[in-house]
Order: sequence, then structure tokens, then C-alpha cells
Amino acid sequence: MTSTADVVIIGAGHNGLVCAYYLAAKGLKVIMLERRHVVGGAAVTEEFHPGFRNSTASYTVSLLNPKIIRDMRLYEHGLKVVLRKIDNFLPTSGGDYLLAGREGLTRREIARHSAADAEAYDAYSKALEAVVGLLRQWLLRAPPNAGGGIGDVLGLLKLGNSVRGLAAEEQRNLLDFFTKSASDILDRYFETDIVKALFGFDAVVGNYASPETPGSAYVLLHHLFGEAAGVPGAWGHAIGGMGEITQAMARAAKAKGVEIVLDAPVDEIIVERGRAVGVSAGGRAYRGRQVVANVHPRLLFERLIPKGAMAPEIDQRMKGWASESATFRMNVALSELPRFTSLAEAGDHLTAGIIMAPSLAYMDRAFIDAKRDGWSRQPIIEMLVPSTLDDSLAPAGAQVASLFCQHFPYEVPGGWEARRDEVADHIIERVDRYAPGFKHSVVGRLALSPLDLEQRFGLVGGDIFHGKMGLDQLFSARPMLGHADYRMPLKGLYLCGSGAHPGGGVTGAPGHNAAKAVLADQRRFRRV
Repeated sequence: MTSTADVVIIGAGHNGLVCAYYLAAKGLKVIMLERRHVVGGAAVTEEFHPGFRNSTASYTVSLLNPKIIRDMRLYEHGLKVVLRKIDNFLPTSGGDYLLAGREGLTRREIARHSAADAEAYDAYSKALEAVVGLLRQWLLRAPPNAGGGIGDVLGLLKLGNSVRGLAAEEQRNLLDFFTKSASDILDRYFETDIVKALFGFDAVVGNYASPETPGSAYVLLHHLFGEAAGVPGAWGHAIGGMGEITQAMARAAKAKGVEIVLDAPVDEIIVERGRAVGVSAGGRAYRGRQVVANVHPRLLFERLIPKGAMAPEIDQRMKGWASESATFRMNVALSELPRFTSLAEAGDHLTAGIIMAPSLAYMDRAFIDAKRDGWSRQPIIEMLVPSTLDDSLAPAGAQVASLFCQHFPYEVPGGWEARRDEVADHIIERVDRYAPGFKHSVVGRLALSPLDLEQRFGLVGGDIFHGKMGLDQLFSARPMLGHADYRMPLKGLYLCGSGAHPGGGVTGAPGHNAAKAVLADQRRFRRV
């Protein structure tokens, strides 16, 4: 049995849904195939304990591009985003703390610790914003393609003009943020451990590295591209969890005529005369002029493209695609709000991202432990309590918390099936050191190791970004030189997931940009 469409999309995660919407909005017939029973990929909301729901993998809103929100009319399709009342809360086990947020809160809090650091914060913010401003120009366009045509030459010229438009010191900062470690950058500006930790956390989120690793400063930038509820740089929560984003996207896509088929894992891409012409799934063929893959690059190249359909050097290169974020993700059901030693009363700080990693040295030790011992004995933990902003997630009087933890490698001594609960217990014990009584308030949990993230969501190596965000896997090199324009080394095949530019996070940008490439090629087909 065969179904036909203009475009077949593999995977109904958020980038696939964005791509499908833009294609259907231009009148193309689109079929999406999703292997799970629900759309959303890693941006889903699920019940994990009776009466308790939460975002299962992706867990907070900031990077979702505002143009995509407007174009897809996601608010009209039911999405509601509320802001954290405070962006970040960094407690220490010794009773100190630091808050970060809007309306001058960050600077006032830094000044409480160090007047010099408060002054330096202004210079740091200015340097950061100049570099992020340049990078934002390239979020919704393909990077120049190495070895490409006239369009790529023009892209290189645009990039060069953008860089030339920066002042000399801004150009130096650009080079620094792409090549230096987060510690190099932060030590230059700040003197206080807790202040450096506040900013340094962004360098290790989903990044299996020390803040002293060269290139880790780039990850500081990646987490600053977005906005929430129309506020640049803010962090928010989708009411109902991250799955409400992808449910709104699915409604928008279906309104344009997109057909979404669930419980339909793709077995293989159909290749005829050197071109992708469809996919097979469950004994059924879905054929189209173009095939778009919203999957991890290694899944695409190693499992879905038939053997022999690609040049051997391409296959070999993609086997070396670095993919490991050493992330352990856990949801916990709580009988009560956590109370932190450093700020014991319930308050707005419990709506924040709560960072338990008090210094860059602590973060470095977490990485060294993981490399030496197999997993971190003093892990880097971010906790959110989204039920403080959204009472739909838990029964009255109860709470849910998200725990996002580094560094827990994919390969762990004894294997994850044997160690998962041990590590989950260890993480809860660590939180209890900052918030005594937390352990006894836990009434249920869902613990996802890197192996679980791979098996459930197709995140190879448990990498939340579909591949490390290092210089060799960014911009024109994502997923490889010569194919950064979303067109893969097989005619008719495109990549629209986080393994393409600009990378990971719930941005929608890869899906948006891939749709532009598909539409451009559709126009060429019609002229032939």
C-alpha cells in the first residue's frame, strides 16, 4: 500500500512540525510519520506519577523563535507562556545565594556580593550582546555552504560585512567567545565565585565539558538567543508543559492540511536512481518528491539511508559525529514545596531555575569526576518547580520539580539499567543538602539516564542537542562542510532537526530554515 505527497517528513518533533507548517502553508501536501504515540519529540508533557504531569525532556521556554510563534499563530492555537518571576536562583550549601532577573535585579544582587563585579557586569553584558546580536542575524538563514554556489559566496560576503560592522574590540570578543573557555572569559570580568557560577552554568548545560574546556564559552552564547512571552532573554514556562508547544504546533500544521501519522516508525528511506523518493514504515510506502528528516544525524546516516546509497567517506565521517551531553533528566512528584537553607521562606525564587553548582571549580570537578569515575559525585543540578507557575501539573497542595543534571556519561560502569536508581537517589541526596527535607517530600519520580533519553527520544548518546555544539560541529560544519544548507548528500533528502544549523534547543529555527530550502527546490522542480 502506498501514500503519496509532495513532501514526507520523518519525525513529528517541534522542528518537524515547524517545517511541515511552512511547507503546507505554501500549498504542498505533507505527510509526517512519527514513531511514538504522540507528537512533540523531546518537547512533550506526560504523566509520570498518578496525578502528576510534567515536561519529560525539554523543560523550559526561551529559545523558541518569535517569528515562528507569530507565523504559526501558536497563541491562537492554545499556547500560553508565563514568565518566571525570577530567572535564576543560585543557593550555596553554606547559606549564601544569588538571584538573577529583570529590572536590574541581577546587577543589584551582584553588587550585594561585589561592587567591582557589578561594574564589570555592565561590560560583560555589552560584550555578550554584541556577539549574540551578530549570531541572531544567522538564526533564520542557512550558513554559507563550503564549496557552494553563488548564493553561498553572497552569504560569505554578508557574514564578512556583519563582522566588519563590529568595532575592533567586538571582533576580538567574537573570536574569544568562539575559541576560549568559559572560565577564561568569566575570570576576565569577575572576581567572585558565585557570580562566575551564575553565568558559567550556561556553558555546561547539555555540554559534556568543563568550564575550563576551550570552546565552552560559545555555549554561553547559545542559551541567550531567545525570548519568552515577548521579553528578550527571559525564561518562561508553557502552561501545561512543553508538550503544549508541540500540541499547538500540531494544530497549526493540521489546519494547513498536514497529515500526521502516529505509531509509524520509519524503517528505511526509499532511494531510486540516486534520489530519496519516500520512506517505508511498517510495510507501507510513503512517497514524495522530497524527504525531510527530523532525526539525529547519526540515526539518519547509520540506520535510515540504505547501505551503499552514500559515498563511503560520508558514512565514515558521520560515524565520527560527536554526540554526548552527559545529561541525566528526572521529574519528581513532591508532597510540598522545597525549602532552601539559604532562602527558607516560600517566594518568587522558587519559580526560578535553581542552580546547584556554586563555583566554576565545582563544575570542573564535576566533569573530572565523571571522566575518572564514570559519573559525577558532586553533580551540576538545575531544578525547576513549574507547579509554582502552573497548578495544572500537580494535585492541590502538591508540587512537581524538574531536575536537569550534569555530568553523567552514556557509558557508566555496570550499565545504566543497574545504576539508574542509584544515581537518581544520589541526585536527590545532593538536592537535600541545599533544601533539607526535600528527600522526604518525594512521593514519585521518573528518572531518565542518557541511555533512556536515547531509547525514548532517539537522542543518540543521550545528547539533547543532536550532537555536540563545538567549533567542528557548528555553523557551516553542521552537520558537515558542504551540507550546512539542510540539503543532505543524497538528492531529495533534507535535515531539519537540531543536528542542523543553528543547533539544539526548542528554537524551531532548523525546521524553518529547512522548509526554505525545500521550497526553493520545489520551485526548481516546477521549472524543469
